[in-house]
Amino acid sequence: MTGWDEHLARQAARYEDGAERLPDEPDARQRQLTRIGNAAGGAGLALLMSGRPREASEWLHRAAERYRESIAGAPAGSWGRPIGAMKALVLAGDWEAAEEAARWALELGAGKAESPIGQYAAALALLVLGRDREAVGHADTIRTHPEFPHDVGDALAYIAATDVIGYTYAIEDVLESFEKRSEHLEDIPVADTVLVLQALATRRGFTVELSSPLLPEKSAGA
Repeated sequence: MTGWDEHLARQAARYEDGAERLPDEPDARQRQLTRIGNAAGGAGLALLMSGRPREASEWLHRAAERYRESIAGAPAGSWGRPIGAMKALVLAGDWEAAEEAARWALELGAGKAESPIGQYAAALALLVLGRDREAVGHADTIRTHPEFPHDVGDALAYIAATDVIGYTYAIEDVLESFEKRSEHLEDIPVADTVLVLQALATRRGFTVELSSPLLPEKSAGA
């Protein structure tokens, strides 16, 4: 087994085990759905890194479905669920489904959220939908917020403004922040946020060539 095969096998096993033990109690159920959504997303990332995008898409769609299901019974402000769904579908290359997930995020009230993570959900949703002017305000809010990674906020703002130079510096900073991490979600060493940002930039006609062990070999344009 290669390293990515091992990651895939581990995440797939975690998903199957968790899916077989879904509880009925609402709070426990939403937590378990989130966990298996994370496992499905991890499997999808491992497949992307292995150069198997079609199989990755299946797992990433599965992740988005579990995140959406998990919102039932979740506490208010659980913005990680719609964010996870949008990111998974962008990484799957399914823009139609990603746009539907973005509309869902806005219906949940992301645009009116006061928390930086809610503002992030709103900015991401609006960019997925191509509503760049509206996205700028949310991106500007989070890029200066002390509890949010300013480099991600910068990248979102520069995408919305189609500022290629600003985006170049910002995306390089985001990638560097991933490379400095000692821990990654689900222990999958992939700069998934970089891939999502690159996909959004590519839809607007620009991207930045990047190279890193945390990205697939052909990462430009995600």
